[in-house]
Amino acid sequence: MSDLIPMTEEGMRKLRNDMAELEKRRPEIKTAIEVAREKGDLRENADYHAAREELAMLNAKIAQINGMLANSVLIDPDKAPTDRIVMGHTVTFKRVTDGRELVRTLVGAGQENTAEGKILTTSPIGKALIGANIGDVVTAELPAGAQEFKIINFEF
Repeated sequence: MSDLIPMTEEGMRKLRNDMAELEKRRPEIKTAIEVAREKGDLRENADYHAAREELAMLNAKIAQINGMLANSVLIDPDKAPTDRIVMGHTVTFKRVTDGRELVRTLVGAGQENTAEGKILTTSPIGKALIGANIGDVVTAELPAGAQEFKIINFEF
């Protein structure tokens, strides 16, 4: 049995929305397969093979999301610790070297979006932040070398 995947409510909602969008595409791909099949010899029918491959990839992605949802456990902000950083927290911290303030939300697999400041708990910075508290200085082992960060605040 696979491990449970901790997930925020927003993350579950995103996966369910992604699943619904993928499910909507199934009928059009099946129609494309049928149209291509009517063109004759399937051995040399590029449209048919492309549509079949697209359907296979779509089904694999749907199965992946189904697996994630089936193994997910909802993180309840009301039951989360208030004395240390955990997944789902939005953390404000400063880079010690230059004082640059950063804000990142710690999320689980499939929810990351660096453009929105959502980073994986398994990323180098995520690993460093997990379990820390306000005032702590943590070290993240980044590709460019170790960086120290001071925790300013965190909240759900």
